Amino acid sequence: MIATIDIAAARAQLGRTSIVLPDPVPAHPLLDGKEEIGRGEYSIVLDKGDGERVYKIVSSPADYFLYTADDRPRGEHFPVIHADHGIIGRAQSGYPLHLIEMEKLYPLADGSPAAALALRLIDTYWSACQQWGKLGADMGRIALYDMTLNPFASDKLDKALKALSDFVEEYQVLPDILNANNLMMRKDGTLVFSDPVFIA
Repeated sequence: MIATIDIAAARAQLGRTSIVLPDPVPAHPLLDGKEEIGRGEYSIVLDKGDGERVYKIVSSPADYFLYTADDRPRGEHFPVIHADHGIIGRAQSGYPLHLIEMEKLYPLADGSPAAALALRLIDTYWSACQQWGKLGADMGRIALYDMTLNPFASDKLDKALKALSDFVEEYQVLPDILNANNLMMRKDGTLVFSDPVFIA
């Protein structure tokens, strides 16, 4: 069943086609000589060089809230944030570019338990989105809430889904968990919601 999901089509239906942030890495003393290891729709990731942390430049207010708000979701399924180094520039979109220092996460390894769990999560979320599709842009928010009503996996992951749903409601952002790049893992194999929100 999971193999039949067309992630590109699903993201297109949600208005979330693959786009990459076009901005260059701003000049900043912490970033000088650092290797860019990832780039997404609203962020750029550079390796800090210590094997444990990265610098993440975020342009989306949704990501910034997720990483820095006092009431942000926390726990084993959310990234550990070490520092907010402030605004270091402005994106072409007009949003400020914030520099966040956070734990280093890894792409989901094919065949790993984290990848299998992520695919199951994406499949369940997409099925719920299809069920609530007539609600338009709100379908993702309702689909995520719907997932919190029934146990999904472990107690900790169920609590993480509830925390994410609460954050989505409180900050009026939208969930973005259809993209496996927004679900990553730690070295120990723990699934982490790395970039699970956006602003429409």
